[in-house]
Amino acid sequence: MMRTYVERCHGYDDLVIGRALEPWSDLFSTCIAKGSTVVLKPNWLAPSHTYDPTEWVSVITHPAVITGVLRHVLRCLEGNGRVVITDGPQTDSSWDRIMERMEPDRWVRMGRDSGIEVRVMDLREDEWVTSGDVKVQGRKLPGDPRGSTVCDLGTSSEFVSHAPSRSGYYGADYDKAETNRVHSGGRNMYKVSRTIIEADTFINLPKLKTHKKAGITCSLKNLVGINTYKNWLPHHNEGTPDRGGDQFPSSTPRTWIEGSLTEAFKGVLAKYPRMGRWMVPVKGVGRKVFGETRDTIRGGNWYGNDTLWRTVLDLNKVLLYARPDGSLRPEGLGYAKSYLSIVDGIVAGEGNGPEAPTPKATGVLIGGTNPVAVDMLCARLMSFDWEKIPALRNAFRITRYPLSDFQWDDLVAVSADPKFHKPISQIRPEDTFHFRPHFGWEGHIELTHTQVA
Repeated sequence: MMRTYVERCHGYDDLVIGRALEPWSDLFSTCIAKGSTVVLKPNWLAPSHTYDPTEWVSVITHPAVITGVLRHVLRCLEGNGRVVITDGPQTDSSWDRIMERMEPDRWVRMGRDSGIEVRVMDLREDEWVTSGDVKVQGRKLPGDPRGSTVCDLGTSSEFVSHAPSRSGYYGADYDKAETNRVHSGGRNMYKVSRTIIEADTFINLPKLKTHKKAGITCSLKNLVGINTYKNWLPHHNEGTPDRGGDQFPSSTPRTWIEGSLTEAFKGVLAKYPRMGRWMVPVKGVGRKVFGETRDTIRGGNWYGNDTLWRTVLDLNKVLLYARPDGSLRPEGLGYAKSYLSIVDGIVAGEGNGPEAPTPKATGVLIGGTNPVAVDMLCARLMSFDWEKIPALRNAFRITRYPLSDFQWDDLVAVSADPKFHKPISQIRPEDTFHFRPHFGWEGHIELTHTQVA
């Protein structure tokens, strides 16, 4: 039996969150030893909603949740240890603006009052400025002061059974050649925070949201933020399905033309990055001709994305099994890093996630010591079928460096609410929150009213 946890928590108030977390004290004490280094990893994707600069609560982990978790961590450390609160936001996001939403000075003071060093830091090596969705400027950042760990999963990667399309994988930058170079020739390489890999305990603090490329973004997907350099992360396979791609959901003259023009556009900017500002009007014409991304499926933003789930599962393997020198621990969850996930679902995000969701007040915190188990509970509470979410379905098919040692029927939710205090498979669809998926996933992942064991 694998236990997961869910508690009602209505509002971002310190006392309310403290009461909701108190029943989980044993989870903290089991995962955290006195004198250890603990990493707290929120979702700090961006400072605000893409189309509404005043909305951010549904986009990123709320500071009150971080504060509540930090209190428990400091209590477990008993005046001896270290805490790092860190993330690698989206490359075109402003760290300073994100921190304006957060309480970094308060967290440092809390640590000082407990005799513990608390550090808040940006993991990224690069930050961009964009205009009209075009990169127009970039600057180097200090990144992780401990540097990066480069881990090559090689034949233990989920990309072993996958071939890039004729146009190759697309990562996070216009330089596709770099992305494909580290995922070819038997290599499957990732560049992640050494601070995180060296830590004794990793506490994942994701936001409960839908996701355009992954279906949902909770514990598993939140690990994109442990990367110090994101262009090594395949996000989709370029091109139309008839050419082996998952960039678009169909192979039509229109998608073929759009794909070809987009590839040429990226190629120019990869070779001549200073032309970014000149290419903004070109991108604007493209949006008028082919449609805005907020209501058009492109870029792997649909249920047929067969690429990103592989990246997500690989990153979870790296987190749990990699050593600081990039080598891997022995296989088996008994050798994995100490792990805890607490999902901020007090105000969640539905629809056009992750950057532009519609706020959804669900009033829950969800927790557990295994990312797959926690996300299966999250999917159920969102009214989604876990078997139709690629990262969850394929987590049970991993043959090297497993992320789970249980089955669906083994999962039990522990809660003060009797609606949730039962095997997850027996949580009734009518008692769940009925999230609206991203439009590229509508009609494909929703839970039916007959899906109760």
